[in-house]
Formats: sequence, C-alpha cells, structure tokens
Amino acid sequence: MPKKVKHRKPHKGRASGQRLASQKVVVAFGEFGLKAMTESWVSSRQIEAARRAMTRSIKRGGKIWIRIFPDHAVTAKGSEMPMGKGKGAVDHYVAIVRAGTIMFEMSGIDAPAAKEALRLASHKLPMKTRFVERV
Repeated sequence: MPKKVKHRKPHKGRASGQRLASQKVVVAFGEFGLKAMTESWVSSRQIEAARRAMTRSIKRGGKIWIRIFPDHAVTAKGSEMPMGKGKGAVDHYVAIVRAGTIMFEMSGIDAPAAKEALRLASHKLPMKTRFVERV
C-alpha cells in the first residue's frame, strides 16, 4: 500500500489490446527473473504471496528484488447498494502489469533452485509468466 497518494480514487482505465511494456523489460538487478507474458492487475496480496513462496523455496538464501508496486487504488461499494451515491471507498491496491514486464528478480543461488522458486511464485499470480536469465 502506498504511504501517500496524490489522487486517492483513480479511474479504472482500459486494457487496450496487447500493449507491451516499455519499462522494466530487462533483468537489471539479479541473475534470474520472472517475466509477465500477459497483462493483468496484480494485487498487493498476490505480490506478498509470491514473495513468501520464493523466500521459503530458497530457504532465505540469495537475494530477491520486487520490481512492481501496487500503487493503483481499486474502489468497491457495499453489497446491495443502490446505483448512484458517488464512487465507493478504496478497497485494495493493485499493480498494473503489462506483457513483458520483469516482476521479480533473484541472485545468489543456482539456476535450478531459482527456476523452481519462481515457478512456485508464478502459481500465485493471475497471468502467464516465463523464467528469464540475464543476457
């Protein structure tokens, strides 16, 4: 969750076709990465679940970088609420991830262990992913 947001209730936005990522497209910090192959919203809970899966898999060895941050507020109105009465309250935060974005990076462990850790993390995420190595 962000510490402070300039606009508390942003518009929803539209996922327009297959827009590819222009930022965070190369493995910059670690040796191995998890790349998004489709676009999706990733909630803060999903990011935390993936982080825990990776950390437990490598038994707290190596280093992990999380390159996405949930800074987009999603609002929700109460159940059985009539139409109108304004926009709902902020419910949770998501990171808007485009296809081609490197979401997680790892270093300090061997390739098979990193691949397994990132495979476990990918099961916690709502999109197709691919294991990538630094070129």
